[in-house]
Amino acid sequence: MTMRVATFAASQQMIAAALKGQATMTTMQMQEASGVVSTDFGGYGSGAKQIVNLQVSVARAQTYIDTATQAGSKIEVMYASVNSIADLLSSFRSTLTAASNTASTDSSSVIQSAQDAQNQMAALLNSKYGAQYLFGGARTDTAPVDVSSATYPAATTPSSADTSYYRGDDERASARVSDTQTVTYGVTADDPAFEQAMRAMNLIANASSLSSDTLEEALDLVTSATDAIGIVQSRISNSAASIERASTVQSDYQAFAQSLATDLTSVDVAAVTAALSTYQAQLTASYSAIATVQSLNLASYLR
Repeated sequence: MTMRVATFAASQQMIAAALKGQATMTTMQMQEASGVVSTDFGGYGSGAKQIVNLQVSVARAQTYIDTATQAGSKIEVMYASVNSIADLLSSFRSTLTAASNTASTDSSSVIQSAQDAQNQMAALLNSKYGAQYLFGGARTDTAPVDVSSATYPAATTPSSADTSYYRGDDERASARVSDTQTVTYGVTADDPAFEQAMRAMNLIANASSLSSDTLEEALDLVTSATDAIGIVQSRISNSAASIERASTVQSDYQAFAQSLATDLTSVDVAAVTAALSTYQAQLTASYSAIATVQSLNLASYLR
């Protein structure tokens, strides 16, 4: 190829423009195939930081959603257990009421009912979610309730509050559901509602004979425990609602952040395809012009 000094600069400019156009076409072809502006952050320039921040926010929101979901599942098990305890107390209350209103009470039958109720109560308070006990506070690896005689001594009338059956701690389960919000939802087995119910059952279960005083105190305790159980149920329900609302907020934010990130990273494939056709035509014309310029020489011109 013969290149004159006079045409060298113009030729080089045309080649550089063609190469630039070819690079643009390559980028657009990748955009057309992938649907995104760039396959790496370097292609987004100053917008890369915003995209990274959005992706981090989406991942953090998912962590909060997962935490809320797990806490919600635990709450469902806790609530079901407390509901069962409420039903158990209702049944035991009926037994005590009948015994109090009957002149000749079958003491052995009532005592056996109290023993059975106490064992059921202990089993419900030892409910687990997976491998974790739910009513023991932070001590999730230890059964929180032990009603064996060596641990939980027999109560006598008049009685006093006794949580010696409890093997957990004072911590209540909680879930961090946002950067600024933590919801406490746990209930421990030494809650006054449970303690009163356990003590009422203990009074009857360990009685050698049933006196009117013992029956009356046990019935009062069960009545008080039933009212307190309702408050516990409300607390758990309110915590569940708070966690659900927080999870919804995180889900909404996550959807917004994902949409914004998509807007920043995606391309209009149809528009890119149309532009690509234009660039292809321009590039073809550029190379044709380069070929024409490079073939020019004086001899060809003089023919």
